Amino acid sequence: MLEIIEKAVMTGLGAVALSQKKAEELLAELKEKYKLSEEEGKAFMERLQGFAKESREKIAEAAETEVKKVMERVGVVSRDDYDLLLKRVEELERRLSGNP
Repeated sequence: MLEIIEKAVMTGLGAVALSQKKAEELLAELKEKYKLSEEEGKAFMERLQGFAKESREKIAEAAETEVKKVMERVGVVSRDDYDLLLKRVEELERRLSGNP
């Protein structure tokens, strides 16, 4: 029964948007309505937090990938590429000025 409720909550609320406070309120409500033990409640909360963390990480990865694609499309260089080019220019300037 708890597993069904857990899936419904995660699907319905979207674990990414679920704040700690909201999760605790939901847990208290579930404990009261379904007579969950402290152990069941704790296990539910841990799974919910794990799901939320996993979802946030997936969204962050997807956002980073999309930002990189957009930057490439518009021709923006990465900081690493910029730093590499800057070092090359500085080296060329040193060579041209006669300093080793």
